[in-house]
Amino acid sequence: MIDPLQSSSRPWWLEPEAVLFDRLGSAPAGLSESRAAQILARCGPNIIKPKREAAVILQLLSRFRNPLVLLLICASIVSAMTGDMTSFIVINAIVLLSVLLDFVQEYRAANAAHALRDSVALRATVLRDGIARSIASADLVTGDIVLLSAGNLVPADGIVIETRDLFVNQGLLTGESYPVEKRPGTTAAITTQVDTACNAVFMGTSVITGSGKILLTRTGTATALGDVAATLSSKHAIDTLEMGTRRFGMLIMRLTFFLVLFVLLVNTMFHRPWLESFMFAIALAVGLTPELLPMIVSVTLSRGALRMAEKQVIVKRLSAIHDLGQMDILCTDKTGTLTEARIKLERHVDSQARESERVLELAYINSYFETGLKSPLDDAILEHKEVDVSAWNKIDEVPFDFERRRVSVLVEKAQQRVLVVKGAPEDTMRLCTQYENGTETAMLDDNARRVAKQLFDSLGREGFRVLAIAWRDVPPDHPHAVVNDETELIFAGFAAFLDPPKLDAATALNDLGRSGVTVKILTGDNELVTQHICAALDVQVTGVLLGSEIAALDDAALSAQAESANLFCRVTPAQKNRIVTLLRRRNHVVGYLGDGINDAPALHTADVGISVDGAADVAKDAADLILLEHSLDALHEGLQEGRRTFSNIQKYLMMGTSSNFGNMFSMAGATLFLPFLPMTPIQILLNNFLYDISEIAIPFDSVEPEDVAKPRAWNIEFIRNFMLVLGPVSSLFDFLTFYILLTILHADAALFRTGWFIESLATQVLVIFVIRTRGNPLRSKPNPLLLISSLSVLLVALILPYFSIGSFFGLVRPPLQFFLILALLLFSYLILVEMVKRWFYRHYGQ
Repeated sequence: MIDPLQSSSRPWWLEPEAVLFDRLGSAPAGLSESRAAQILARCGPNIIKPKREAAVILQLLSRFRNPLVLLLICASIVSAMTGDMTSFIVINAIVLLSVLLDFVQEYRAANAAHALRDSVALRATVLRDGIARSIASADLVTGDIVLLSAGNLVPADGIVIETRDLFVNQGLLTGESYPVEKRPGTTAAITTQVDTACNAVFMGTSVITGSGKILLTRTGTATALGDVAATLSSKHAIDTLEMGTRRFGMLIMRLTFFLVLFVLLVNTMFHRPWLESFMFAIALAVGLTPELLPMIVSVTLSRGALRMAEKQVIVKRLSAIHDLGQMDILCTDKTGTLTEARIKLERHVDSQARESERVLELAYINSYFETGLKSPLDDAILEHKEVDVSAWNKIDEVPFDFERRRVSVLVEKAQQRVLVVKGAPEDTMRLCTQYENGTETAMLDDNARRVAKQLFDSLGREGFRVLAIAWRDVPPDHPHAVVNDETELIFAGFAAFLDPPKLDAATALNDLGRSGVTVKILTGDNELVTQHICAALDVQVTGVLLGSEIAALDDAALSAQAESANLFCRVTPAQKNRIVTLLRRRNHVVGYLGDGINDAPALHTADVGISVDGAADVAKDAADLILLEHSLDALHEGLQEGRRTFSNIQKYLMMGTSSNFGNMFSMAGATLFLPFLPMTPIQILLNNFLYDISEIAIPFDSVEPEDVAKPRAWNIEFIRNFMLVLGPVSSLFDFLTFYILLTILHADAALFRTGWFIESLATQVLVIFVIRTRGNPLRSKPNPLLLISSLSVLLVALILPYFSIGSFFGLVRPPLQFFLILALLLFSYLILVEMVKRWFYRHYGQ
């Protein structure tokens, strides 16, 4: 990344604004499109860690770094050196076809997933040729003029050239949690530290309140964030999918090691040729390894992402689909999820419950002049355009924050300066010492507070969301509003809002409950309003915890209570994050649905962060899934898809390990009594390759209703037990085949290998249709692609010995009676597998 200001000997934020405009070749109206395109081509995209896609051929060649693939290639070279060119050609052809099969499927899947992620990439509003337009943040360049507002992520480093109460959270870079105000102008002190650069903003920080216009001075890896990017921890250093596949890989590695070691020792004992024994052992290792697992996982997840996109859910992190399927707790706010988010200001009353235009006027003044991220409550207040505020002028404001839970504006009218405060009743009323009683004010004594509290509770029980409105006079020469001004306030009354429950939310909640997902509501609203919504949606309340109670609990106590409670009211962002963290520690897979700045920490902490397309940038950036529709129905559809993907991944593992283990165990056992190898190495590789082809359609297969009925976690012990129970059934029929070939058909080495090649491949392919379902395989319809791929491979195995290419692999034509015996063996095998499978699920079923 090229630094446009690298010639300067001091930090760029110390340079005058005019100097920066000149060096960057920019102007207050922004860059031209052609100029921006030139800079983008020269400096590269505005990305911290640009993903350099290697050429397709290099991506393909990288697949040959697999240790087993390298061993096979080395073995084939040794074969060629010893004069066995047939083995050299066949082994390399099979290796090449296997790698191509894996690469093509995974490459297409990755492209589809990238396209979906790009559709919800972060965007920024930029001035180009004097016109504001929205572009992808990656396309920003130095010299661009970017417009910021509350909720935005700062897309690159730059100086502020125009602001309006702009407060930025720089915690990502400085560790400081409190917002910092940014103002135009050169920094007075000579400072080289980003935390003291009050005229500069930095990539990755977030706008809390206000708005501003910035001149970009550095992008991508040249930013302050780019300097520390290598030390930043990733959200999902290792997720449940990666952990599960790692544990499975270790299981297979141990089995492969002992099986290969056993074969080598046996062949050494019988003084068989070392090269042939070595290649046989390597072929066994390949046969036992489910080498299509990465492709199956990628294609299954990518297909899941495409199907979820059809359900209006965009996947940013593919493995989040798997995590979503395992989710057993969903934490969510209620606004827009359980309610319509069509908020209307229904009442504005004084402390005596009388309708009050005065309360409406003060609320309108506060919302009108507030420059922070306006909430739906502000929008509802501003619908009352009959309020005239033209005579008022704004002096300053104290922005909203989630600890104070209020916002104050300092306004002036005819030399009278007034601080107007709007916020959560609990936090605002405790600052009041007087209240309005008609046209007079009176002391807010205990009796008056009790009356106001009763009114507040009454409104809450009726389902109203309530804001307290207060004010105070300040001296005419009072220049700025600060938090300490919010004292000795005069309570004016309440603004009461209605947000009706969603008509379909009750059904969606029931669907989630039946799917084994517990929904917990985490909201800043009070408990009365939340309980009213729950009653309207027929949600049973199992426990209520308030923010004040949470603050008094240690982690152990809160963890226990969070398990049973499902309503968490008046909670702060930090408390939301703490609840999610403790639930995860109790081995729950936790999803979090949120769309605001205050939701970002919990979205980041949850196993699955879920946001909506219209959410604040910081929320979208922290999320793994983006809902294009703010609906629990869409989320439930996504959850079902997540479970389908997990089911098909596990289906492949169970098919591959049980049949592969059985056949490889039989092959290893056969070396003990056969005077020749039961299959040549190239026959093993061909067998394995054809079996892989039969399974490439597994990502498209349908799943049973019981597979998506509840969360299912990775259980390596379950897969291991399935392999150890079903594998011996395969071996039993393999040994029966050995007996028939040797004693009834009096087979020589070539016929023995041919007979077992056909039988082993036929059993592996046909057992797919038994193992793919827990129920009756005759009543469960496989995907047509799986049916076609499997039966095509079976047909190839049956006819291959009758073509010249069969002799190339050492296959000979078996007698007709072999096929009659084979049909009887296959029928008996499938019946026994079905019986053992049912027994297994009765005793070990998840």
